[in-house]
Amino acid sequence: MRRRLQLLAASLISLFFVAGGLYFGGDRLRQVPRPGFLGHYEHEKPPEKPVKEPTQDPLIYGPILAEIDVRTFVDAILYRKPTHLVNLQCPVINNTRYESLRTADASHPSLRYFFALNLRENLHVLPRLLGSVVEVIQFLGPQHCALSIVEGNSPDGTREVLAALRPGLDALGITFSLQSSRIDPSTSDRIPKLAELRNLALQPLIDGSGRANKGTTIVFINDVAACPDDILELAFQRKNLGADMTCAMDWSHIRSIPSFYDVWISRDMNGDSFFEIPPSGSWDWSTFLFWNANETRTRFSNFRPFQVFSCWNGAVTFGAQPILENLRFRAANLAAGECFQGEPQLLCKDMWFRGYGKIAVVPTVNLEYSVENAKDIKEKKGFATDLVAKQNLSDDMIAWQPNPPDMVRCMPSWKDQSWKPWNETLT
Repeated sequence: MRRRLQLLAASLISLFFVAGGLYFGGDRLRQVPRPGFLGHYEHEKPPEKPVKEPTQDPLIYGPILAEIDVRTFVDAILYRKPTHLVNLQCPVINNTRYESLRTADASHPSLRYFFALNLRENLHVLPRLLGSVVEVIQFLGPQHCALSIVEGNSPDGTREVLAALRPGLDALGITFSLQSSRIDPSTSDRIPKLAELRNLALQPLIDGSGRANKGTTIVFINDVAACPDDILELAFQRKNLGADMTCAMDWSHIRSIPSFYDVWISRDMNGDSFFEIPPSGSWDWSTFLFWNANETRTRFSNFRPFQVFSCWNGAVTFGAQPILENLRFRAANLAAGECFQGEPQLLCKDMWFRGYGKIAVVPTVNLEYSVENAKDIKEKKGFATDLVAKQNLSDDMIAWQPNPPDMVRCMPSWKDQSWKPWNETLT
Protein backbone atom coordinates (compact mmCIF):
# COMPACT_ATOMS: atom_id res chain seq x y z
CA MET A 1 0.00 0.00 0.00
CA ARG A 2 2.80 2.39 0.90
CA ARG A 3 4.51 1.67 -2.43
CA ARG A 4 1.26 2.42 -4.26
CA LEU A 5 0.97 5.77 -2.49
CA GLN A 6 4.57 6.62 -3.40
CA LEU A 7 3.90 5.80 -7.05
CA LEU A 8 0.70 7.84 -7.01
CA ALA A 9 2.56 10.82 -5.53
CA ALA A 10 5.29 10.51 -8.18
CA SER A 11 2.67 10.39 -10.91
CA LEU A 12 0.96 13.52 -9.59
CA ILE A 13 4.31 15.31 -9.49
CA SER A 14 5.01 14.26 -13.05
CA LEU A 15 1.63 15.51 -14.22
CA PHE A 16 2.39 18.82 -12.53
CA PHE A 17 5.49 19.21 -14.64
CA VAL A 18 4.02 18.03 -17.90
CA ALA A 19 0.71 19.90 -17.77
CA GLY A 20 0.34 21.83 -20.94
CA GLY A 21 3.53 20.41 -22.42
CA LEU A 22 7.13 21.02 -21.46
CA TYR A 23 8.53 24.07 -19.81
CA PHE A 24 10.45 26.99 -21.21
CA GLY A 25 13.91 26.31 -19.89
CA GLY A 26 16.03 28.30 -17.66
CA ASP A 27 13.80 31.03 -16.36
CA ARG A 28 11.46 28.21 -16.10
CA LEU A 29 9.58 30.01 -18.79
CA ARG A 30 8.75 26.70 -20.41
CA GLN A 31 5.45 24.94 -20.44
CA VAL A 32 5.68 23.42 -16.99
CA PRO A 33 4.17 25.56 -14.20
CA ARG A 34 6.91 27.04 -12.06
CA PRO A 35 7.36 29.55 -9.26
CA GLY A 36 8.46 32.44 -11.38
CA PHE A 37 8.32 33.86 -14.87
CA LEU A 38 5.18 32.30 -16.29
CA GLY A 39 3.94 29.68 -13.90
CA HIS A 40 3.07 29.37 -10.27
CA TYR A 41 3.03 26.82 -7.54
CA GLU A 42 -0.28 26.28 -5.86
CA HIS A 43 0.48 28.63 -2.98
CA GLU A 44 0.96 31.56 -5.36
CA LYS A 45 -2.44 33.13 -6.02
CA PRO A 46 -3.40 35.91 -8.44
CA PRO A 47 -4.68 39.24 -7.07
CA GLU A 48 -8.22 39.00 -5.77
CA LYS A 49 -9.34 42.04 -7.74
CA PRO A 50 -8.85 42.31 -11.51
CA VAL A 51 -6.21 44.80 -12.57
CA LYS A 52 -7.53 47.56 -14.78
CA GLU A 53 -5.75 48.28 -18.01
CA PRO A 54 -3.50 51.31 -17.41
CA THR A 55 -4.38 54.34 -19.45
CA GLN A 56 -0.86 55.83 -19.45
CA ASP A 57 2.61 54.43 -20.02
CA PRO A 58 2.25 50.89 -18.61
CA LEU A 59 5.87 50.86 -17.48
CA ILE A 60 5.63 53.94 -15.29
CA TYR A 61 1.96 54.28 -14.44
CA GLY A 62 0.88 50.70 -13.97
CA PRO A 63 -1.32 49.84 -11.00
CA ILE A 64 0.56 49.65 -7.70
CA LEU A 65 -0.76 47.13 -5.23
CA ALA A 66 -1.58 48.82 -1.94
CA GLU A 67 0.45 46.38 0.13
CA ILE A 68 3.67 46.94 -1.83
CA ASP A 69 6.13 49.39 -0.28
CA VAL A 70 8.20 50.26 -3.35
CA ARG A 71 10.72 52.30 -1.34
CA THR A 72 11.52 49.31 0.86
CA PHE A 73 12.32 47.18 -2.19
CA VAL A 74 14.49 49.92 -3.69
CA ASP A 75 16.42 50.30 -0.42
CA ALA A 76 16.99 46.54 -0.22
CA ILE A 77 18.13 46.27 -3.84
CA LEU A 78 20.30 49.35 -4.26
CA TYR A 79 21.62 50.02 -0.80
CA ARG A 80 21.33 46.61 0.91
CA LYS A 81 19.52 48.19 3.83
CA PRO A 82 18.02 45.85 6.42
CA THR A 83 14.29 45.49 5.79
CA HIS A 84 11.42 43.24 6.79
CA LEU A 85 11.64 41.52 3.40
CA VAL A 86 12.68 37.87 3.36
CA ASN A 87 16.20 37.66 2.00
CA LEU A 88 19.19 35.36 1.70
CA GLN A 89 22.43 36.24 3.47
CA CYS A 90 25.27 35.86 0.98
CA PRO A 91 29.05 35.73 1.45
CA VAL A 92 31.21 38.80 1.01
CA ILE A 93 32.74 39.00 -2.48
CA ASN A 94 36.16 37.37 -2.66
CA ASN A 95 38.19 40.25 -4.11
CA THR A 96 41.27 38.11 -4.61
CA ARG A 97 39.56 35.40 -6.66
CA TYR A 98 37.56 37.74 -8.86
CA GLU A 99 39.98 40.63 -9.24
CA SER A 100 40.91 39.44 -12.75
CA LEU A 101 37.34 40.17 -13.89
CA ARG A 102 37.84 43.88 -13.30
CA THR A 103 39.50 46.08 -15.85
CA ALA A 104 42.60 48.05 -14.94
CA ASP A 105 41.80 50.80 -17.48
CA ALA A 106 38.91 52.73 -15.99
CA SER A 107 38.76 55.06 -19.00
CA HIS A 108 38.30 52.28 -21.58
CA PRO A 109 34.89 52.75 -23.22
CA SER A 110 34.18 49.13 -24.10
CA LEU A 111 31.30 47.19 -22.63
CA ARG A 112 32.78 44.35 -20.61
CA TYR A 113 29.60 42.85 -19.10
CA PHE A 114 26.01 42.93 -20.27
CA PHE A 115 23.39 41.71 -17.78
CA ALA A 116 20.07 40.52 -19.24
CA LEU A 117 16.91 39.43 -17.42
CA ASN A 118 13.31 38.58 -18.26
CA LEU A 119 10.99 39.11 -15.31
CA ARG A 120 7.32 38.53 -14.65
CA GLU A 121 5.64 38.53 -11.24
CA ASN A 122 8.97 38.14 -9.47
CA LEU A 123 8.52 40.66 -6.67
CA HIS A 124 9.51 38.19 -3.95
CA VAL A 125 12.93 37.48 -5.42
CA LEU A 126 13.89 41.01 -6.56
CA PRO A 127 15.78 42.08 -3.41
CA ARG A 128 18.16 39.11 -3.60
CA LEU A 129 18.38 38.79 -7.38
CA LEU A 130 18.75 42.45 -8.35
CA GLY A 131 20.60 43.26 -5.15
CA SER A 132 23.24 40.74 -6.22
CA VAL A 133 23.32 42.07 -9.78
CA VAL A 134 23.86 45.64 -8.56
CA GLU A 135 26.59 44.54 -6.13
CA VAL A 136 28.37 42.62 -8.88
CA ILE A 137 28.16 45.57 -11.27
CA GLN A 138 29.62 47.88 -8.63
CA PHE A 139 32.47 45.42 -8.10
CA LEU A 140 33.19 45.03 -11.83
CA GLY A 141 32.89 48.75 -12.52
CA PRO A 142 29.60 50.37 -13.60
CA GLN A 143 31.30 52.11 -16.52
CA HIS A 144 31.98 48.71 -18.07
CA CYS A 145 28.55 47.20 -17.45
CA ALA A 146 25.00 47.53 -18.72
CA LEU A 147 21.76 46.12 -17.33
CA SER A 148 18.79 45.19 -19.51
CA ILE A 149 15.47 43.99 -18.08
CA VAL A 150 12.32 43.06 -19.98
CA GLU A 151 9.25 42.93 -17.77
CA GLY A 152 5.81 41.79 -18.79
CA ASN A 153 2.36 41.19 -17.35
CA SER A 154 3.25 41.72 -13.69
CA PRO A 155 0.31 42.79 -11.53
CA ASP A 156 2.23 42.01 -8.33
CA GLY A 157 4.29 45.22 -8.20
CA THR A 158 7.36 43.95 -10.09
CA ARG A 159 6.95 46.60 -12.78
CA GLU A 160 6.63 49.44 -10.26
CA VAL A 161 9.73 48.41 -8.32
CA LEU A 162 11.78 48.12 -11.53
CA ALA A 163 10.70 51.58 -12.66
CA ALA A 164 11.53 53.05 -9.26
CA LEU A 165 15.09 51.72 -9.48
CA ARG A 166 16.07 54.02 -12.34
CA PRO A 167 17.08 57.16 -10.35
CA GLY A 168 19.24 55.10 -8.02
CA LEU A 169 20.85 53.12 -10.83
CA ASP A 170 21.56 56.36 -12.69
CA ALA A 171 23.18 57.76 -9.56
CA LEU A 172 25.40 54.68 -9.34
CA GLY A 173 26.47 55.17 -12.96
CA ILE A 174 24.78 51.96 -14.15
CA THR A 175 23.48 51.96 -17.73
CA PHE A 176 19.92 50.65 -17.40
CA SER A 177 17.44 49.63 -20.07
CA LEU A 178 13.92 48.71 -18.96
CA GLN A 179 11.28 47.51 -21.38
CA SER A 180 7.71 46.49 -20.68
CA SER A 181 6.33 43.90 -23.06
CA ARG A 182 2.81 42.62 -23.64
CA ILE A 183 4.12 39.36 -25.10
CA ASP A 184 2.46 36.59 -23.14
CA PRO A 185 3.91 33.09 -23.63
CA SER A 186 1.29 31.62 -21.31
CA THR A 187 -1.33 31.80 -24.05
CA SER A 188 -0.04 30.09 -27.22
CA ASP A 189 3.10 29.69 -29.34
CA ARG A 190 5.09 29.57 -26.14
CA ILE A 191 8.63 28.94 -27.38
CA PRO A 192 8.56 31.55 -30.21
CA LYS A 193 7.32 34.14 -27.74
CA LEU A 194 9.92 33.21 -25.15
CA ALA A 195 12.62 33.49 -27.79
CA GLU A 196 11.27 36.92 -28.69
CA LEU A 197 11.38 38.03 -25.05
CA ARG A 198 14.97 36.86 -24.67
CA ASN A 199 15.98 38.65 -27.84
CA LEU A 200 14.31 41.82 -26.53
CA ALA A 201 16.54 41.62 -23.45
CA LEU A 202 19.59 41.44 -25.74
CA GLN A 203 18.49 44.26 -28.03
CA PRO A 204 20.26 47.07 -26.10
CA LEU A 205 23.51 45.14 -26.54
CA ILE A 206 22.93 45.01 -30.30
CA ASP A 207 21.95 48.69 -30.41
CA GLY A 208 24.83 49.75 -28.18
CA SER A 209 26.66 51.97 -30.67
CA GLY A 210 29.60 49.62 -30.94
CA ARG A 211 30.34 49.40 -27.21
CA ALA A 212 30.07 45.60 -27.28
CA ASN A 213 32.83 43.54 -28.85
CA LYS A 214 34.12 39.96 -28.85
CA GLY A 215 35.44 40.49 -25.34
CA THR A 216 32.02 41.34 -23.91
CA THR A 217 30.47 38.77 -21.58
CA ILE A 218 26.68 38.39 -21.51
CA VAL A 219 25.30 37.44 -18.09
CA PHE A 220 21.75 36.12 -18.58
CA ILE A 221 20.00 35.36 -15.30
CA ASN A 222 16.63 33.80 -14.59
CA ASP A 223 14.29 34.72 -11.76
CA VAL A 224 16.52 33.01 -9.20
CA ALA A 225 17.73 33.95 -5.73
CA ALA A 226 21.37 34.26 -6.77
CA CYS A 227 24.22 35.53 -4.63
CA PRO A 228 26.98 37.79 -5.98
CA ASP A 229 29.49 34.94 -5.83
CA ASP A 230 27.18 32.79 -7.98
CA ILE A 231 27.27 35.37 -10.76
CA LEU A 232 30.97 36.11 -10.41
CA GLU A 233 31.95 32.44 -10.35
CA LEU A 234 30.17 31.81 -13.66
CA ALA A 235 31.97 34.77 -15.24
CA PHE A 236 35.28 33.75 -13.66
CA GLN A 237 35.07 30.17 -14.89
CA ARG A 238 34.20 31.31 -18.41
CA LYS A 239 37.48 33.21 -18.41
CA ASN A 240 39.47 30.58 -16.50
CA LEU A 241 38.31 27.69 -18.69
CA GLY A 242 38.33 29.60 -21.95
CA ALA A 243 34.66 28.61 -22.28
CA ASP A 244 32.14 29.97 -24.75
CA MET A 245 29.36 29.51 -22.19
CA THR A 246 29.10 28.56 -18.52
CA CYS A 247 25.90 27.47 -16.76
CA ALA A 248 24.86 27.02 -13.16
CA MET A 249 22.90 24.12 -11.68
CA ASP A 250 19.29 24.90 -10.79
CA TRP A 251 17.13 22.91 -8.42
CA SER A 252 13.51 22.46 -7.54
CA HIS A 253 12.04 21.06 -4.34
CA ILE A 254 9.80 18.59 -6.06
CA ARG A 255 10.35 16.25 -3.14
CA SER A 256 12.30 16.37 0.09
CA ILE A 257 15.55 15.78 -1.82
CA PRO A 258 16.15 18.61 -4.33
CA SER A 259 15.88 17.59 -7.97
CA PHE A 260 17.79 19.09 -10.86
CA TYR A 261 15.32 21.36 -12.61
CA ASP A 262 16.36 22.17 -16.17
CA VAL A 263 16.29 18.59 -17.44
CA TRP A 264 14.29 19.41 -20.57
CA ILE A 265 17.05 21.70 -21.89
CA SER A 266 20.31 20.25 -20.64
CA ARG A 267 22.20 17.49 -22.46
CA ASP A 268 25.48 15.87 -21.52
CA MET A 269 28.26 15.24 -24.03
CA ASN A 270 26.77 11.82 -24.68
CA GLY A 271 23.68 13.63 -25.94
CA ASP A 272 21.48 12.37 -23.11
CA SER A 273 19.48 14.20 -20.47
CA PHE A 274 21.07 14.75 -17.07
CA PHE A 275 18.80 12.08 -15.62
CA GLU A 276 16.42 9.63 -17.17
CA ILE A 277 12.72 10.37 -17.39
CA PRO A 278 10.59 7.43 -18.58
CA PRO A 279 7.58 7.91 -20.88
CA SER A 280 5.36 8.01 -17.79
CA GLY A 281 6.98 11.31 -16.83
CA SER A 282 8.09 9.99 -13.44
CA TRP A 283 10.97 11.83 -11.74
CA ASP A 284 11.80 8.79 -9.59
CA TRP A 285 15.32 8.72 -11.03
CA SER A 286 16.06 12.41 -10.61
CA THR A 287 18.67 11.70 -7.94
CA PHE A 288 20.67 9.53 -10.36
CA LEU A 289 22.34 12.35 -12.24
CA PHE A 290 24.64 11.36 -15.13
CA TRP A 291 23.85 7.70 -14.59
CA ASN A 292 25.39 6.80 -17.96
CA ALA A 293 28.31 9.27 -18.04
CA ASN A 294 31.01 8.24 -15.59
CA GLU A 295 33.47 11.09 -16.18
CA THR A 296 30.77 13.74 -15.97
CA ARG A 297 29.35 12.18 -12.81
CA THR A 298 32.79 12.17 -11.17
CA ARG A 299 33.47 15.79 -12.00
CA PHE A 300 29.99 16.80 -10.85
CA SER A 301 30.43 14.94 -7.56
CA ASN A 302 33.75 16.74 -7.01
CA PHE A 303 32.26 20.16 -7.89
CA ARG A 304 34.44 20.42 -11.00
CA PRO A 305 33.23 22.09 -14.21
CA PHE A 306 32.25 19.67 -16.98
CA GLN A 307 31.54 20.06 -20.68
CA VAL A 308 27.99 19.58 -21.97
CA PHE A 309 26.16 19.83 -25.26
CA SER A 310 23.55 22.22 -23.88
CA CYS A 311 22.54 23.86 -20.62
CA TRP A 312 20.92 26.93 -19.07
CA ASN A 313 20.08 25.99 -15.48
CA GLY A 314 19.05 29.30 -13.98
CA ALA A 315 21.95 31.50 -15.04
CA VAL A 316 24.57 31.59 -17.77
CA THR A 317 27.47 33.63 -19.05
CA PHE A 318 28.49 33.55 -22.69
CA GLY A 319 30.51 35.61 -25.10
CA ALA A 320 28.81 38.34 -27.10
CA GLN A 321 30.55 37.44 -30.35
CA PRO A 322 27.88 34.97 -31.58
CA ILE A 323 25.19 37.59 -30.90
CA LEU A 324 27.20 40.21 -32.78
CA GLU A 325 27.33 37.66 -35.61
CA ASN A 326 23.50 37.68 -35.68
CA LEU A 327 22.88 34.56 -33.60
CA ARG A 328 19.50 34.84 -31.87
CA PHE A 329 17.18 32.82 -29.70
CA ARG A 330 14.66 31.00 -31.87
CA ALA A 331 12.02 28.32 -31.97
CA ALA A 332 12.48 24.94 -33.63
CA ASN A 333 11.95 24.68 -37.38
CA LEU A 334 9.06 22.25 -37.11
CA ALA A 335 8.23 22.53 -40.81
CA ALA A 336 11.65 21.09 -41.60
CA GLY A 337 11.24 18.34 -39.00
CA GLU A 338 13.46 19.81 -36.30
CA CYS A 339 12.88 18.42 -32.82
CA PHE A 340 10.58 20.60 -30.71
CA GLN A 341 12.77 21.99 -27.94
CA GLY A 342 13.33 25.08 -25.85
CA GLU A 343 15.06 28.18 -27.15
CA PRO A 344 18.11 27.87 -24.79
CA GLN A 345 18.85 24.38 -26.11
CA LEU A 346 18.52 25.68 -29.67
CA LEU A 347 20.90 28.52 -28.82
CA CYS A 348 23.49 25.96 -27.68
CA LYS A 349 22.88 23.86 -30.78
CA ASP A 350 23.41 26.90 -33.01
CA MET A 351 26.53 27.85 -31.06
CA TRP A 352 28.02 24.42 -31.73
CA PHE A 353 27.18 24.81 -35.40
CA ARG A 354 29.04 28.14 -35.48
CA GLY A 355 32.09 26.72 -33.71
CA TYR A 356 31.28 27.84 -30.15
CA GLY A 357 31.09 24.46 -28.47
CA LYS A 358 33.02 25.07 -25.26
CA ILE A 359 29.94 24.93 -23.08
CA ALA A 360 30.36 23.97 -19.42
CA VAL A 361 28.33 23.54 -16.25
CA VAL A 362 29.86 24.98 -13.07
CA PRO A 363 28.47 22.80 -10.24
CA THR A 364 29.71 25.08 -7.46
CA VAL A 365 26.90 27.46 -8.46
CA ASN A 366 23.56 26.12 -7.23
CA LEU A 367 20.37 28.13 -7.65
CA GLU A 368 16.71 28.00 -6.69
CA TYR A 369 13.69 30.06 -7.67
CA SER A 370 12.59 31.38 -4.31
CA VAL A 371 14.46 32.91 -1.41
CA GLU A 372 13.19 30.31 1.03
CA ASN A 373 14.27 27.35 -1.10
CA ALA A 374 17.55 29.06 -2.00
CA LYS A 375 18.45 28.97 1.68
CA ASP A 376 17.88 25.22 1.69
CA ILE A 377 19.94 24.72 -1.45
CA LYS A 378 22.86 26.66 -0.01
CA GLU A 379 22.67 24.57 3.17
CA LYS A 380 22.63 21.31 1.23
CA LYS A 381 24.98 22.18 -1.64
CA GLY A 382 27.05 25.02 -0.20
CA PHE A 383 27.84 28.57 -1.26
CA ALA A 384 30.11 28.92 -4.27
CA THR A 385 32.63 30.89 -2.19
CA ASP A 386 32.98 28.10 0.37
CA LEU A 387 33.17 25.33 -2.23
CA VAL A 388 35.90 26.90 -4.36
CA ALA A 389 37.99 27.73 -1.27
CA LYS A 390 38.62 24.00 -0.84
CA GLN A 391 39.76 23.43 -4.42
CA ASN A 392 42.86 23.81 -6.52
CA LEU A 393 42.12 25.94 -9.54
CA SER A 394 44.24 23.77 -11.82
CA ASP A 395 41.90 20.83 -11.22
CA ASP A 396 39.04 22.74 -12.85
CA MET A 397 40.50 22.63 -16.34
CA ILE A 398 38.49 20.78 -19.00
CA ALA A 399 39.89 18.67 -21.83
CA TRP A 400 37.47 20.14 -24.35
CA GLN A 401 35.91 17.79 -26.87
CA PRO A 402 35.90 19.63 -30.22
CA ASN A 403 32.92 17.75 -31.66
CA PRO A 404 29.36 17.47 -30.33
CA PRO A 405 27.68 14.09 -29.84
CA ASP A 406 26.43 12.58 -33.08
CA MET A 407 22.94 12.06 -31.66
CA VAL A 408 21.00 14.00 -29.02
CA ARG A 409 17.91 12.95 -27.11
CA CYS A 410 14.80 14.69 -28.45
CA MET A 411 12.00 15.19 -25.90
CA PRO A 412 9.06 17.16 -27.28
CA SER A 413 7.20 15.48 -24.41
CA TRP A 414 8.02 12.82 -21.86
CA LYS A 415 5.96 10.29 -23.82
CA ASP A 416 7.58 11.19 -27.13
CA GLN A 417 11.35 10.63 -26.88
CA SER A 418 13.79 9.69 -29.61
CA TRP A 419 17.34 10.30 -30.78
CA LYS A 420 18.05 12.84 -33.50
CA PRO A 421 21.25 14.08 -35.19
CA TRP A 422 22.56 17.01 -33.24
CA ASN A 423 22.60 19.23 -36.31
CA GLU A 424 19.28 18.21 -37.91
CA THR A 425 17.94 20.91 -40.28
CA LEU A 426 21.23 22.87 -40.05
CA THR A 427 23.10 21.08 -42.85
